[in-house]
Amino acid sequence: MIVQVRVDDRLIHGQVALVWTKELNASAILVANDGAAKNEVAQMTMKMAIPSGKKLLIRSIKDSINVLTDPRGKNMRIFVITNCVKDAYEIAKNVSQVEQVNVANAGRFDQTDKSKIIRFNSAIALNPEEITKLKELDKLPDVDVFSQGLPTSEKVSIPQLIKGKA
Repeated sequence: MIVQVRVDDRLIHGQVALVWTKELNASAILVANDGAAKNEVAQMTMKMAIPSGKKLLIRSIKDSINVLTDPRGKNMRIFVITNCVKDAYEIAKNVSQVEQVNVANAGRFDQTDKSKIIRFNSAIALNPEEITKLKELDKLPDVDVFSQGLPTSEKVSIPQLIKGKA
């Protein structure tokens, strides 16, 4: 069972590892990121941030989709983390069990021409390709797409987030 897909450009950090994992009662965290899947130093760093007793998988987007569609994982509570909207869209489009996507922190480290990036709030700044994928993600049937930094923060719908910006 996928408890949430979260877009967070920092991937795993204290807020994700401790606060969100506990809030979602996740037994496993899946980092779905092509770069992290190839970077041993990043993997070691993420492993150090995971609370004891939680499983961590770091896979490419393609391998993440395979893991999430494998029936052996249906009884696990899996928290999926990507670092961009495009990757969250690929997962939600290809994995029918995705019910919610939280676009929390995105685009702050984007190397795109800064004049093309639109800042939505202090945590989300997207380039045109990411904005297109965000709109496509929000149109997927049966997927609740929102922005919520902390569990105690209000959920903001994607239409409300992009209103007047894109």
